[in-house]
Amino acid sequence: MTDKWYLGIDIGGTSIKVGLCDVDGALAHTYEGPTETDRGRECVLDNIAAYARRCVEEAGMDWGQIRGVGVGIPGQIDAVRGVVEFAANLPLSGVRLKDHLEKVLGKPVRIGNDANVAALGEALSGAGRGAANSVTYTLGTGVGGGIVVNGRVVDGFSGMGGELGHMTIVPDSEAVRCGCGRIGCLETVASATGIVRMAREALEQGVRTTLSEAGALTAKAVFDAAKAGDDTARRIVDRAAHYLGLSMAQVAVIVNPERFIVGGGVAAAGEFLLERVRKSFRAHALDRAREGVVIVAAELGNCAGMIGAAGLVRDL
Repeated sequence: MTDKWYLGIDIGGTSIKVGLCDVDGALAHTYEGPTETDRGRECVLDNIAAYARRCVEEAGMDWGQIRGVGVGIPGQIDAVRGVVEFAANLPLSGVRLKDHLEKVLGKPVRIGNDANVAALGEALSGAGRGAANSVTYTLGTGVGGGIVVNGRVVDGFSGMGGELGHMTIVPDSEAVRCGCGRIGCLETVASATGIVRMAREALEQGVRTTLSEAGALTAKAVFDAAKAGDDTARRIVDRAAHYLGLSMAQVAVIVNPERFIVGGGVAAAGEFLLERVRKSFRAHALDRAREGVVIVAAELGNCAGMIGAAGLVRDL
């Protein structure tokens, strides 16, 4: 049995997940508890530390066996200084989280953006294992992303590395304003929110579609209708896939990854979506930039954040 163990903490607005991992990114034990954001900053910080210790205790291990603690957080993160610059759904904006947790846990700590951390998780022991360079897209309410080069996450100068959802990709004639305030971001067409927006616009224009009969207009409803042969739904899916593939073609000449990984709720559409993304990528990427490149579904699901967070500290 290994004597090197690492804790990965995935902080969300609703729950905090803690995973105990070995050096290869294999999960030995997990613990999950409520974030309790409504009780304020101190409560959330106390919960992070308490759940970390509880995970180790439940695993039957001694705290002294833990080599380091990694943390993934949704928001703008200064990974170098270990500061949460801004977290919309957590009372942690401005917190020097690295320093705080090193003080209360007595272990080396590294923090990172949750999408970057999930990408590292997939690179270590998910769909990207065996590839030195991979790029992960997380398609949910928005479009998150993470870039891993030579086994390390690319945070960038100000922590904005891997913000794939905010690539300006949609031409002006088709573009709408993104939640970030800019026009034409990938997120406006490839996220669940973007897919539902396009479906709602079609209905408002009086287009004939079975989506008018859907009880709830969701991204899943759009994919289900597309799979059933609905022309309007299929055009929406094709549009989302077109811009995803186009964005990958652009990333390919900058990063030149071996593997693109697609995860998140929207990716549950599986090959129906991925085959269209691959077609767009092949149509737009330079020959040498697409040669040998594969586009695959993420494998780790909700565990990616814990595994990737642990991966932040395994080389300490």
